[in-house]
Amino acid sequence: MPTTIAALFRDADLIEKAQGAAAAADLYKRWIALNPDDPHLAPAHFNMAVVAQRSGDVHAAINALRDALRIDPDFHPSYINLGRALEDLGQTGAAVGQWLAMVNRLPAVNGPALRHKVMALHQLGRVLEFNHADGPAEDALRQAIDLSPGQAQAIQHWIALRQRQCKWPVVQGWDGVEARQLFAHISPLSTAVMIDDPVFQLARNAAYARQSIARPSHVHDHSVRPSERRARLRVGYVSSDLREHAVGFGLCEVMELHDRSRFEIHAYYCGIPREDGTRDRIRSAVDHWTDISGLSDDAAAARIAADGIDILIDVNGYTRDARTAVFARRPAPIAANWFGFPGTMATPYHHYVIADGHVVPEGHEKYFTERVLRLPCYQPNDRKRPIAVEPPQRSAEGLPEQGFVFCCLNGAQKITPQVFGAWMKILAATEGSVLWLLDSSPETNARLRDMATAVGIAPERLCFAPKRPNPQHLARYALADLFLDTFPYGAHTTASDSMWMGTPVLTLEGRGFAARVCAGLVKSAGMPDLACTHLDDYVARAIAIAQVPGAAAELRRRLRANRDSSVLFNESLLVKSLEALYDQMWEEFRTGNLPIPDLTNLPAYEEVGLALVEGHEGESIAPELHADALARWAIHDPLPQDGRLRPSTEAQVPKRAAA
Repeated sequence: MPTTIAALFRDADLIEKAQGAAAAADLYKRWIALNPDDPHLAPAHFNMAVVAQRSGDVHAAINALRDALRIDPDFHPSYINLGRALEDLGQTGAAVGQWLAMVNRLPAVNGPALRHKVMALHQLGRVLEFNHADGPAEDALRQAIDLSPGQAQAIQHWIALRQRQCKWPVVQGWDGVEARQLFAHISPLSTAVMIDDPVFQLARNAAYARQSIARPSHVHDHSVRPSERRARLRVGYVSSDLREHAVGFGLCEVMELHDRSRFEIHAYYCGIPREDGTRDRIRSAVDHWTDISGLSDDAAAARIAADGIDILIDVNGYTRDARTAVFARRPAPIAANWFGFPGTMATPYHHYVIADGHVVPEGHEKYFTERVLRLPCYQPNDRKRPIAVEPPQRSAEGLPEQGFVFCCLNGAQKITPQVFGAWMKILAATEGSVLWLLDSSPETNARLRDMATAVGIAPERLCFAPKRPNPQHLARYALADLFLDTFPYGAHTTASDSMWMGTPVLTLEGRGFAARVCAGLVKSAGMPDLACTHLDDYVARAIAIAQVPGAAAELRRRLRANRDSSVLFNESLLVKSLEALYDQMWEEFRTGNLPIPDLTNLPAYEEVGLALVEGHEGESIAPELHADALARWAIHDPLPQDGRLRPSTEAQVPKRAAA
């Protein structure tokens, strides 16, 4: 039996490596029983908890951590781990209580105390955010940022929370924390929501990948892989959203329509452990379903490589529960970015992005590190989703029985001050109309109503749609006369849902991927006159549709007439076109023409972008500004002279991968 705490830690480590964590936990248990007066009992209990948890005995870990805190209430790591263990058991309230207790016991200002307080605040913010306590979560994360301004994750979540609460301007600094520091860590999704600037989005996405995806120690080698196309090309889809989620709804029919004589379809699920009808439908449609949510990145990549996947499709991008690090290990020779994320991945290991001619028109390839391949319409839709049979009633949704109903059932995080201001002008000019928004927290709903009141719009003219099961949610679109899109991150599947149900969508077209999706969907539905290019046109068009008798009804008639013949809902065409792109990808790999992602000069683009984005939330940044700023940059810090930096008079950024 070891006689000192140092010897105990050493022996326990050796035993764990040789015999497993349970044996190491047993050594700690025996040492604690024989050394009741040792001054290091609290660390001994803590380490015993760590190895007990690694052995799978979470209850023993909880007991050991509580013993550590009884012995030494100021042993701060015990609070952190005890909170996480309780959270894992679903006791989030108790977990929050542990972290708050630690925060309140930290009077000392020193390195360890500061680190532990920041860690506890971050855990608080994360769990409160997950449980939709947005205000308290924001406060906790702001405290953490205040103490340690370089925390990328805390900043990303803090910005997302402010977007979700419609707190404008979203990014503003405070004493000791500059706005530029916050923008330097913004997530790709929040960037697309906040500003229509494809240059900064390109650079920021690349920086996010560098900051958040560690360089793997092992990368799979496909240089000796047979290049001839096998009879059934193996295609793998990686997603956390193959369930009742917008992405899952969209992919159902794609999976069912794939040509099984030429393609073997694998689904790699990395989402929450929840069963539902959509997940069952996808699982039944594919050849192989593999849940990788419990696997490490190395193990997940090894499984995909062992399956012999030829083309791996990233259907998450930079969204929740993504497994980007698996792609970094290159488990398949070809990787493509499609549908889950509206923009470039800007990594060395995504070779293609699948788009269409609307979202990525000719000339916009320079905003992507991947080679751009195009479908007739990039977004899949499911024509078989059930719709509630019972007709919806306005009264059941809190809508007035009479009057024009404008709606926007996008998430509140997509609302920007410019768009909200436009909506208020539309309401002011349309007597008796209401704006129907997706329900948020009571605080956010009240904030939006207060902002409406401040510009002379009665608060009751903002109505909120409560959460509904998807069949009922789809059916209630019939209650709206016109869907008003957000900008710069517009509606995606929400727009398709609206048009599938016959409700026209008015949108504003921008420059970035997320700002062009809805305009592309509207055009693919045969309604190009509802895609505006200026905010003033958007306002005027909405007012005209509401004021001209029969205008909204005519738009609805056109939508219904076009629905079954439009490109937007032609899933057979989409799948055939998608499979043709897969054939093209494999042919390019076979002939040694697999594209090499172009990451040239991106750190310079980010520095220039950071100087431009502040003060432009919800707006587009003109390309001339980037070109001029890059030209000035090159005078003092020359960029590689490879012809990529164009003169400022051309008002372009460097040309990137060709289509």
